[in-house]
Amino acid sequence: MRPQDLRTVFMGTPDFALSTLQGLIDAGCQLVGVYTQPDRPKGRGKQLAAPPVKELALRHNLPVFQPVKLRQPEAVEELRQLAPDLIVVVAFGQILPKTVLDIPAHGCINVHASLLPKYRGAAPINKAIIDGETETGITTMYMDVGLDTGDMLIKKSLSIGLNETAGELHDRLACLGRETMVETLLQLCAGSLKREKQDDSLSNYAPMLKKEDGRLDWNRTAADLHNQVRGLDPWPGAYTSLDGQLLKLARTQVAVGKGLPGSVLAATPNGVEVACGDGSLLIGDLQLAGKKRLAAGDFLRGYPVAIGTRLGD
Repeated sequence: MRPQDLRTVFMGTPDFALSTLQGLIDAGCQLVGVYTQPDRPKGRGKQLAAPPVKELALRHNLPVFQPVKLRQPEAVEELRQLAPDLIVVVAFGQILPKTVLDIPAHGCINVHASLLPKYRGAAPINKAIIDGETETGITTMYMDVGLDTGDMLIKKSLSIGLNETAGELHDRLACLGRETMVETLLQLCAGSLKREKQDDSLSNYAPMLKKEDGRLDWNRTAADLHNQVRGLDPWPGAYTSLDGQLLKLARTQVAVGKGLPGSVLAATPNGVEVACGDGSLLIGDLQLAGKKRLAAGDFLRGYPVAIGTRLGD
């Protein structure tokens, strides 16, 4: 059996899914449908914008389907009429009901951005960095009715850089996802794909991020805050307050300064250094509400910050 022999449906929505979809196209898959979320209002003008996966699918003249709810009977029947042998899912954004999981003869395979069973859930890339992990990766898995609980297929790992942000890791994992899914597909076609049950006792949960997750508590260690900042970059972003104004910050480094937590120890073009519960945090980029994100030197020219200034509540 070859990839072009399998009637394949792809389900995905954001940028993260693009690399895998392109990988399936390049592998010669017989893509009979691409499912993605409906167009959404975007930007200040709130104009309807297509999801990235839809744009890529249309460029390759692939049929696109955008059901509001995949579990609706008419959406399930429409999918059934495509008669897929395989469904590949990457960050689709909807939970697949059992009626959908049961349709393809070769099952539904998900590309998940963690080394399962660690970090099940919506934000595994962010959570791995926030928790200070030094390694993560991609797991392909057969989907079942649980949340990322299905049998694992192929795992590929990579190291997380000390200062790597979620955005940077996202891009590297997207490429690794493509590689892992193509290998999974080839093994499936060759009849050599092996499945491994997950050990639920080793799992933890990476919930969807909220804006309030970005609030910094300066009583925590500098290492913990550094991980929080880079784990939430670019969204939702880490923040504190300065003179009663919301202040976002990014591009941090751990330093060894000491002082009252939240107090500014230094303010130079190299960064604004703030004392933490243990150590200090050197902030490279700062952004006041409604303003542009600026490097520390540019920020300080327009908004001088005195030594001893307290950040936070």
